[in-house]
Amino acid sequence: MVVAGIGQCCLDFIALVDAYPEADTKKEVMKWMIQGGGPVATALATLSRFRIPCRFAGVVGDDDAGAGILRSLLTAQIDTAYLIEREGATSQRAFIAVEKDGGRRTIFWQRPSGPELTPDEIDDDFFRGVKFLLLDGLMKDVSLGAAKRARELGIPVMLDAGRVRDGMLELAALCDYVVGSEEFARGLGWNGDAPAFAETVRERGWGTTTITLGERGSYTYHGFRSIYVPAFQVEAIDTTGAGDVFHGAYVAGLLQGWDLETVLYFASGAAALKCTVFGGRSGIPELATLVTFLRQRGIELT
Repeated sequence: MVVAGIGQCCLDFIALVDAYPEADTKKEVMKWMIQGGGPVATALATLSRFRIPCRFAGVVGDDDAGAGILRSLLTAQIDTAYLIEREGATSQRAFIAVEKDGGRRTIFWQRPSGPELTPDEIDDDFFRGVKFLLLDGLMKDVSLGAAKRARELGIPVMLDAGRVRDGMLELAALCDYVVGSEEFARGLGWNGDAPAFAETVRERGWGTTTITLGERGSYTYHGFRSIYVPAFQVEAIDTTGAGDVFHGAYVAGLLQGWDLETVLYFASGAAALKCTVFGGRSGIPELATLVTFLRQRGIELT
């Protein structure tokens, strides 16, 4: 059983500060960390932490950041055979300022300068043994091609929809699961009215659709059923990567065959625990820790 992902991989430079600085000032950093990031890559790192084999396809440059990204994926025990290095290109990088009180973060990021993956760089061997495909839609053509091929092969697909961008709605229509941020939902008319948004999902003919709202929990639309799952209350230190961990845990729960509500609580718990630790990947919880966390809150995984 393998989970495959196509999308962003990044080298994150994360700084913890007591408060976000005003313009034209200096700010001393309380803690500093460099680690791998990116939505799909971190979701796969979460699945790997739960001992589910993973395969990643993406693009890096032949620079120091690219080498760091590769090391981070190998450390997470993710298959990198489809991580393509573009000669003379720079890799995706991000600087993330995390505020000490409450864990809010501000992200500055730069796209990789090399050409995107092309559909012909994803062959049928990429799908060998794959039971689930995770996409973020940043690379439009390869994402659409992979979603169509996965559908032909009977492989379920989840889209991590950060915002409405070119090709994203077409891609969403090809996916079994759409997990979107509040920014993505606002791009489709979300105004906080959860029942009204259910009609938007049905009109588009999407599969199971979840809208994540951070500390306000999530709403999931499945046919004519709506599920609200509140966020677990924890002392947040750093919210970096929480959404990515949510996506990874969501897929892990689906692969276990749990009912949808249990899957959502499992994903919510994973994201909450991540927020209690500084750093994105470093905050991914161990499975046993997550199981205990949920059991203490009356949620049994069956």
